[in-house]
Amino acid sequence: MAILDQFGKAFEDVAVAQLQEPQTARLAQLRYEFENHPSRGLTPPRLAKILQDAEQGDLTAQHELFADMEEKDGHLFSELQKRRMAVQQLDWTIVPPKNATAQEKAQAEFITEVLESMEDFGDVLFDMTDAIGHGFAPLEMTWGRVDGIQMPVKIEHRPQGWFKLALDPEIGRNELRLRDNSADGERLWQFGWIMHQHRARSGYVSRSGLFRVLTWPFIFKNYAVRDLAEFLEIYGLPMRLGTYGASATKEDKATLLRAVVGIGHNAAGIIPAGMAIDFKNAATGDNKAFDSMISLMERTMSKAILGGTLTSSEGANGTQALGKVHNEVRTELRNADAKQIAATLKRQLIYPLLALNKGATDMRRCPSLVFDTQEPEDLKLYSEAVPKLVDVGMRIPAKWAHDKLKIPQPAEGDEVLVKTAPAAAEPTDPKAKPNNAPKPGSAQLKARVPAGGPEGDELDALAADMGDDWEEVLGETLQPVQTALAAASTLEEFRDALEAALSQANPARLAELLARGQFAARTWGQLNKVKKAD
Repeated sequence: MAILDQFGKAFEDVAVAQLQEPQTARLAQLRYEFENHPSRGLTPPRLAKILQDAEQGDLTAQHELFADMEEKDGHLFSELQKRRMAVQQLDWTIVPPKNATAQEKAQAEFITEVLESMEDFGDVLFDMTDAIGHGFAPLEMTWGRVDGIQMPVKIEHRPQGWFKLALDPEIGRNELRLRDNSADGERLWQFGWIMHQHRARSGYVSRSGLFRVLTWPFIFKNYAVRDLAEFLEIYGLPMRLGTYGASATKEDKATLLRAVVGIGHNAAGIIPAGMAIDFKNAATGDNKAFDSMISLMERTMSKAILGGTLTSSEGANGTQALGKVHNEVRTELRNADAKQIAATLKRQLIYPLLALNKGATDMRRCPSLVFDTQEPEDLKLYSEAVPKLVDVGMRIPAKWAHDKLKIPQPAEGDEVLVKTAPAAAEPTDPKAKPNNAPKPGSAQLKARVPAGGPEGDELDALAADMGDDWEEVLGETLQPVQTALAAASTLEEFRDALEAALSQANPARLAELLARGQFAARTWGQLNKVKKAD
């Protein structure tokens, strides 16, 4: 059976053996290019021209400018690093498709083993996040055989300036190609690249990068920084005014001008006789206007990159509550970034591994890489809410709870943790009555192997009978609660619906059931005490 790529096309452009050599090794001119650093002397008209050229397929100057921006602007670099590093810190797992067969589960285990054996996989994730700013991140793969497995032995990041968009409208304006001597560029080899296209904005790939939004704050901030540097150079220095006679020549005037300029820096100078230098009042003013412009542009950058400003600076009216809100937005961005990266890895790394090693042909049944984006407070929220819901009679599937909390189901024979009360201590006073009731909060977790326990005693029967009574009383209440659970999309929505439903319960009937249960239990205890005495 022929090997298909991730788009369902026959794998025929290059043989597997050719993938052991990078495609760019054949394009020597790219490797000998040096960046032109278009940020030097950047002006608004020139910036507009660079962006327009990128829309027409020439991406080189745009992405060289993006690289300069990240290198020259410390604030931009810091904010972008926060967003890029957030994805790299997430744990991940390989999950088989729904209703997976034994073969598909085995494929998921194979992919997990391969990715865990790749020492530079964390660097791959970080390099892929470069697409957040540029719109795409090209990673070239060099394949080799390791322990009988075809896998990438090297994954290298390539500059975005090496790529272009085809001029042929039939090819489309979103297909990235390597720059060669042709008009449309060289098509990328199948299975040879991880080309992650990140959509910070909707539209063509030439305009989807976040740096497109940041170019204007960058250039305006640079103007303000330049003006501030000039202001600080002369601020506090007295005005120097040179005077010369009517018969002074051009050479005399040039000499006086050099003396006026140099005396401000060197505090010393010489001038011809008959000339003079007067010192006027020092320059006045302050740097508030420049600081305000720089601060405004940096806040704009923070909003574009992280969705807010209070996760990067204190702010004029910053509060802890607002900081939490801004951090929630930042978390949403991280989760969205991780989701896009996971989709690319499924198509361009996981599927090629299965196609070349396991003969996979169906992308839809391919295992997926899933990042763990659950926050610690989510686990605490579920752990407090679920027991309370169970206590009031909610029928919550165990599988749903395991999936929500990302706790694996125990295999047959596995030890599991259960809540047990500690053994009661032996009383030191012979006259003291034993107290077997555990103190509040004294329950412990104990590992045990699930096994069939002894048959239930009278207390179990009593509990079962009382359970039937409770279901009768709470039946009208549980029905709207179950309906709310099915309709709610968050725990907060369900909590509100639960409170409204429980407020309709009849407290008199509940109190009656509690009294009857206590009476039955006390009677059983007295009878059991008599039996033991006999």
